[in-house]
This record gives sequence, C-alpha cells and structure tokens, in this order.
Amino acid sequence: MMGPAHSLSGAAAWLGVGAAVAGTDYAMPWPVLVVGALICAGAALAPDLDHKSATISRSFGPISRLLCGLIDALSHAVYKATRGKGDPRRNGGHRTLTHTALWAVLIGAGTSALAMTGDRWAVLGILFVHLVLAVEGLLWRAARTSSDVLVWLLGATSAWLLAGVLDEPGNGSDWLFTGPGHEYLWLGVPIVLGALVHDIGDALTVSGCPILWPLPIARKRWYPVGPPKSLRFRAGSRVEVKVLMPVFMVLGGACGLGALDVL
Repeated sequence: MMGPAHSLSGAAAWLGVGAAVAGTDYAMPWPVLVVGALICAGAALAPDLDHKSATISRSFGPISRLLCGLIDALSHAVYKATRGKGDPRRNGGHRTLTHTALWAVLIGAGTSALAMTGDRWAVLGILFVHLVLAVEGLLWRAARTSSDVLVWLLGATSAWLLAGVLDEPGNGSDWLFTGPGHEYLWLGVPIVLGALVHDIGDALTVSGCPILWPLPIARKRWYPVGPPKSLRFRAGSRVEVKVLMPVFMVLGGACGLGALDVL
C-alpha cells in the first residue's frame, strides 16, 4: 500500500484498540488515545525505511534519505545471507527485513526502553519523529506542498504540547505500565502495532509480505504471506484509494467515538 493508506490504517488500528479496551481497567485516557493514534499512524510508514522512494525517505531531508539507503543495503545483505532454496535472487532490500514481525517487535521494544530509561528529551524525540511521519502520511497533500521546515516545526510544537498534556496526573504517561519509573513504557506499543498493520496491508497487495521471517515455509525463509492472488490488489490502485481508505476513515472515527464512550 501507499503512505496515506498505511497511516490511515495505523491510526484506525490504534483507535480500534482504544474501543476494545474501553470500560476495562486498561481504558485509554483521551491523551493516550490521541497520541497513540498519531504515533501509530507515523509508525505505519516506518517499515518503508528500506525503500529510497518511500514517503519516509522524504520526511527528514538528507538524513532520512541516507538512512533509507543504509537500511536498504542492510536488508538486502540479510536477505542474501538467510534466503532459502526457494527464495529468488533480488537486487534490493525492499519488503524484506523491515517488513517482518520480528523487526516490529524489536523496534517497539527498543523504543520502550529508550522512553523509560532516557530523559524527557528522549520522549520528545520519539514523539517528534512519529508526529512528523503522521503529518506526512495523514496530511500528505498539504505536506507535499509545504516547506519541510514547516512540517518539522509542526511536529516539534505538537510533540512539546502533547508531552506536557501526558505529563499531567491521570492523563496517561503511566498508562498500561503503572510501576514506578515505567512512565512512557507504553510508547512502544503503538509502534509495534503500526509496523504490523503496515505489513498486513502490504500482504494484501500483489507482492505479499514476508511477515513470518525467519520461519521456513515452502522452502522459503522470505515467504510472501498474503491471501489468494485473486484477492490481492496493486499498491495505489482504485481498491486502495476508493475502498480501503474510506473504510479506514469510517472505522477509525467509529472506534474513536467508542473509545471515548460517545457511542
């Protein structure tokens, strides 16, 4: 799928989680619902770090372009080193390492560790990166026609304001993990979810997605998981733009209202 659809699906997924836990001991305070949806929308772009032309490659100027090149090379090297007898040869690393469930869990765990052990600036950095990505994905038309600096300023300002809201008692800095010193440990959860939603979305397209790597399936380590080929679609096709994106918006809105006990 393309960037806007990935971001919409990520936000909708987090709002769906919020609706599912509403009324339980793990109900999300509204700041967690909002911030988590934005982080998940941004994280749903992150697996495309292995693609030099993806939305994320343009999000932070030369830094993100360089990082995407490095991740592409790393992913390709891992693919070549671990491919099974049934895996084809390939020239790049797109839809390999960063499109696996293992990668999603490791990135989420690393983010949680950084948020818990780092200072306030670590939390602000995590928020800034993912809010910029959320703007690039959810407001892609405006982001494409605006200066990168304006998008970065919006991300930085939003990160500062939202962190201040979360820091207020009862607003969710300790949501899900309430032990002393566990504030913001939950930040890794929407990042894992966003990456997995991205992988599932790509699995619905023609090429499939190797979500289950390194489990061997049909003599392949990089088996492209997906539905029957007759049910798949091409990235950016009318199915994605005219059907899936509206569905994500409607479901996300309904789930958000449910999470806030409005429905």
